[in-house]
Amino acid sequence: MTDSSSNKIAIVTGASRGIGAAVATRLAADGFTVVVNYSSEAAPAEALTREIEARGGRALSVRADVSDAQAVRSTFDATEAAFGGVDVLVNNAGIMALAAIADTDDASFERQMNVNLKGTFNTLREASRRLRDGGRIINLSSSVVGLLQPTYGVYAATKAAVEAMTSVLAKELRGRSITVNAVAPGPTATDLFLNGKPEELVERLAKLAPLERLGQPADIAAAVSFLAGPDGAWINGQTLRANGGII
Repeated sequence: MTDSSSNKIAIVTGASRGIGAAVATRLAADGFTVVVNYSSEAAPAEALTREIEARGGRALSVRADVSDAQAVRSTFDATEAAFGGVDVLVNNAGIMALAAIADTDDASFERQMNVNLKGTFNTLREASRRLRDGGRIINLSSSVVGLLQPTYGVYAATKAAVEAMTSVLAKELRGRSITVNAVAPGPTATDLFLNGKPEELVERLAKLAPLERLGQPADIAAAVSFLAGPDGAWINGQTLRANGGII
């Protein structure tokens, strides 16, 4: 546990599995107290919380749908009540539904916009009002914003909007020593990415990057850790593409 992170409090949204769980685990190892946000299944979030505590860290699981502004406010309320304040927000919660634009139905469009874009907006709005000075905000974008492949239209649009808000909020928080950045993973070996993809496609995607492998959740967590920690203090308003060189 590093002195710089001791007693600092981090909220990680969508933290019960995948990249979010890796981020929560890494930040706990860095010395942050971690609030593990989840939207539906309590068991994985509670198991992660117990695991962090078993390793000597501090953690709390909090259920909230980030697309619900009141639920987001309640998450900040619960964090402040338990730990006294909030220093770091990691916006990891997100969903992906792939389809050509012509084939995308209203429900799919609205769900992705609600979780990926409105959810990020809700947490950014709350964090901009309540984060302690010197804090860090780290949004999760995606390298599909640069790749722009077919069937990723709506998902890429939500993440492009997240990158825009990242840069704008960094400027709006002038004078408070709060940095706002985004991490944009490429293909990463998570359930979200692997679900429904045949092995041949996964192998082909793994070869796209010059490093010739899929990213691992720990790779993305390392980038978040850098931005949340002391070495990331001069990085602000940026999107860091953590993708092995795929773009």
